[in-house]
Amino acid sequence: MSATYNFCAGPAMLPQAVMKKAQQELLDWNGQGVSVMELSHRSPEFIALAKQAEADLRELMSIPENYHVLFMHGGGRGQFSAIVNNFLGDNGKALYLVSGQWSASAVVEAKKLAGDDNIDSLNIVEKVDGLNQVVLPELSSIEQDYRYLHYCPNETVDGIEIFEALDSPWPVIADMSSNILSHEIDVSRFGVIYAGAQKNIGPSGLSIAIVRDDLLALPQLTQTSIMDYRLAVKHDSMYNTPPTFAWYLAAEVFAWLKSLGGVKAMSKTNIEKAKMLYDVIDNSPFYTNGVAVNNRSDMNVTFQLTDESLNQQFLDQAKAAGLVALKGHRSVGGMRASIYNAMPLEGVKALVDFMKAFAEKHA
Repeated sequence: MSATYNFCAGPAMLPQAVMKKAQQELLDWNGQGVSVMELSHRSPEFIALAKQAEADLRELMSIPENYHVLFMHGGGRGQFSAIVNNFLGDNGKALYLVSGQWSASAVVEAKKLAGDDNIDSLNIVEKVDGLNQVVLPELSSIEQDYRYLHYCPNETVDGIEIFEALDSPWPVIADMSSNILSHEIDVSRFGVIYAGAQKNIGPSGLSIAIVRDDLLALPQLTQTSIMDYRLAVKHDSMYNTPPTFAWYLAAEVFAWLKSLGGVKAMSKTNIEKAKMLYDVIDNSPFYTNGVAVNNRSDMNVTFQLTDESLNQQFLDQAKAAGLVALKGHRSVGGMRASIYNAMPLEGVKALVDFMKAFAEKHA
């Protein structure tokens, strides 16, 4: 193969068109004679870039006017603590739904800051016919006064995705680090949506927080200024120097998505990519997947070889064929193909062809 397809879960591949444009503009952005990395974030040129990035994201996600769009520091894990500090002052309580490793990590962080007594958690994944399946609780029957409910719609490590919206009596906060912009959603059903950039938006270090304005009236815990959503709103996400190059790349990704027809068009492609991979897994005794069909992630396709002694051969030969970063997370093993927005259909086709040929060779 002449091309290399990067299936890394994050930092993930960026659109080739965006990378080529960034390469061309690296030393001279927008006719300024300097790189965007060297330009003041308070310059009129960069402020225009920031405003356009927000406008494009609002258009892509149909974000209502009563939501603030914040470009934040710290990635997804940084927002674990920001959520608690921004909304759980005055002994506020919250409910966390646990569907995999990332939502479980959010619970650990929340308890560090708010204390065990103020954080309740529910495991919502059960084994049904030997497969991991999400079983959502009847939330309206829970008699608690929670400030918010937190969950992770797509678990990167476990390959589990929750597609239905939650019917919650409390504001819903969603960690969409690995599925933001992959499918259309109704933003108005969420109190906060946050996402680390390094999967569907841009490079690592940047994160996005979409915050409904009424939540900013909740009491805070003491926290660092750079993670304070109220300060971020007041200073247009520029209370201190932001990660300007990451912001620039995110802006280019948003423009690229719009050029392809937006999230609706991307969703159609993502469904097609995922179906191709799951079809080869389901139709071969050589591969298995441990997630119930209705909860299989469209972004992170996990699978195992029935003969695990062939794992390293699979990885080595895939790499030689230009298919890289297919090793599953160390905690679960097996394989994982992350097929975010930037992964073209051609990359998934190449992986499917390789998987079929490898299975035939070792049958």
